[in-house]
Amino acid sequence: MQTCCDAVALLKFRMRTTFTFVLLWLARCLAAQDNVQITLGPDEIGENQAWTITVTVSNDRLKNYENFPDIDGFKKRGTSTQSQTSIVNGQVSSTQSVIMTYVPTRQGTFSVLPFKMKVNDQIYSVNGKKIKVGPAVQSQPDPFRSFFDRDPVQDFFGRGGETEFVDIKEDALLAVRTSKDEVYVGEGFNVTLSFLVADNNRATMQFHELGPQLTEALKKLRPSNCWEENFNIENIEGEHVEIDKKGYTQYKLYQGTFYPLNTKPVELPSVALKMIKYKIAKNPSFFGQNRQEDFKTFYSKAKVVKVKELPPHPLRDAVSVGEYRLDEKLINTQLQTGQSAAYEFRIFGEGNISAIEKPVIPKSEAFDFYEPNIRQSINRESGRVAGTKTFNYYVVPKEPGTYNLGQYLQWIYFSPSKKKYDTLRSSYTLTVTGESQQNQAIESTDPGLFYDRLNAADNTLKKSNATNWNKLLFNFLIVVMLGVSVYLVIKR
Repeated sequence: MQTCCDAVALLKFRMRTTFTFVLLWLARCLAAQDNVQITLGPDEIGENQAWTITVTVSNDRLKNYENFPDIDGFKKRGTSTQSQTSIVNGQVSSTQSVIMTYVPTRQGTFSVLPFKMKVNDQIYSVNGKKIKVGPAVQSQPDPFRSFFDRDPVQDFFGRGGETEFVDIKEDALLAVRTSKDEVYVGEGFNVTLSFLVADNNRATMQFHELGPQLTEALKKLRPSNCWEENFNIENIEGEHVEIDKKGYTQYKLYQGTFYPLNTKPVELPSVALKMIKYKIAKNPSFFGQNRQEDFKTFYSKAKVVKVKELPPHPLRDAVSVGEYRLDEKLINTQLQTGQSAAYEFRIFGEGNISAIEKPVIPKSEAFDFYEPNIRQSINRESGRVAGTKTFNYYVVPKEPGTYNLGQYLQWIYFSPSKKKYDTLRSSYTLTVTGESQQNQAIESTDPGLFYDRLNAADNTLKKSNATNWNKLLFNFLIVVMLGVSVYLVIKR
């Protein structure tokens, strides 16, 4: 009886523990949902007014976000950020917001379809709505705003009037950097276009219509004599870097690897980026406007990368350039003549994977090599392009014997680190048994019947000087037959 009671008590304890855990888990999920709010703008605006979507994170850091929707009838103007910290009764609360601004392109009623956004690695669903865009709205003076735009303290002491704004010198730059200043033909070098803001910068800035500006900049930046591997940066996030012992926050706008196709120097011209920069009120007040929007254009420095010719070699114009290794696979090295075998020749490493050509296999009476199936995989990360290119062959031995596949399957490339040519070759040795397949090869090349050989026959007229005894004998027999026939006719 005691044991039964203990079991019941243990079961109740476990049920209470599980119930408590579920409640805590639900509370945590609800709290995580509550600290992120996605707010849509008003239902009706004028054609000259902006509409916004605001993502606000409370009592946490806005680490990442993505997927602001595209809206028919609007174009994205850009994002801005806000942060606020409050202390009430000793309790500290903070909010961080990112605001995407949309500008209407025409009047009408437009639908914001339901969409999902990823904020701090969590997915949030947002209901859509309709927006009515009417005629341009005349801005009306707001007596309350005009009151609050003044500093009552300054008015009290007779120092009222328009706010004076001053330009704060920024410590930032637009930079085009390359991983190498000199390369061989076909050797890759990394190019990064970044906006760098120094740690001690005091000016407030934000991006302005980044998409169209970046498109125009890359048209100038991409060289015509290079193959490009684009890293396709989708989210622009700041990361801390040090340049010449000075700290910066780096915003990567573009990153790619270029492979020169000839010895012409790669010229990277100066490109421009227009940023929103705010002027600060000279005498800031509690009630008044303390900053004013302005623009500042930054220019990168032009850069040239020298390109060297590869050292002399018979295949200098055909070899790949990079750092490569070989991974091969052959299941069976004991074969019969006429028996096919699958062989994999896999090249992997760092370089222009797309430009890798298949190995050149010499003709052989001992083997038939069928055209390979080709696969490639390219990874672009950490400022380097690496990957694999695989050639899958079917090999059919025709003659018995022992063969080193390295004599047939080899691939030559140039290594920039070693500054010399190198060869990847097969390490397999095949043992082939069985009868020779040469007779089958002869049969397979049989020209066929008389009519099949007509197209291959030589129709050139030739003069024959030799005496044809068969022809003389044949003519003699004809003459005899004619003579006998005449004799028989006369006798009758």
